[in-house]
Amino acid sequence: MIQVLRQLKTFTEFLAEYPEDGKRYELIDGEVREVRPRGDHEEIASLITRKLDREIERLNLPWFIPNTCCVKPASDLDGYVPDVIVLDRTQLEVEPLWKTASTIVRGASARLVVEVVSTNWQDDYAKKLEDYEALGIGEYWIVDYRALGGWRHIGRPKQPTVTVYSLVDGEYRGQMVRANEPIVSGMFPKLELLAAEVLVVVG
Repeated sequence: MIQVLRQLKTFTEFLAEYPEDGKRYELIDGEVREVRPRGDHEEIASLITRKLDREIERLNLPWFIPNTCCVKPASDLDGYVPDVIVLDRTQLEVEPLWKTASTIVRGASARLVVEVVSTNWQDDYAKKLEDYEALGIGEYWIVDYRALGGWRHIGRPKQPTVTVYSLVDGEYRGQMVRANEPIVSGMFPKLELLAAEVLVVVG
């Protein structure tokens, strides 16, 4: 039997060879994966972006939400493109890859990351959660509007859930919210947003 070994890419190779076809890609365990979200997935990410943008403007914070941003965790075989990421402009001067590749390597540069769950839900609930935590990103939301996650993540019976993870003493602590419960954010303490607003897709 002949075993064919896959050629894994490093993050440096991923950036250097990133396809110029207008599509979005991530690097997971050395494999380049195309990110192809559904239409309702995009609507949810857009709604969250609008809500957070209004809060940033209202509070006159030095933060912004880029169209795309890559997050490089400690592993050289991974690179994530979050659905929504809030960046702190004051931290970007010390980001070595920001100006050339729209990439951050320091958790302090991101105030909040949001992942809208797709069929690869295990990445959001396990791999990315651990990596965002290790980087020290202060807040991480998982928006599971199709209730795809396992029972240990969203409970029984499975139902659409937003889980807000806040960094406390270097570890994430999660709070699940559903239906008409408010999304409580440490980064945006006066945010008025119900779970139902992001979990129910109209159309």
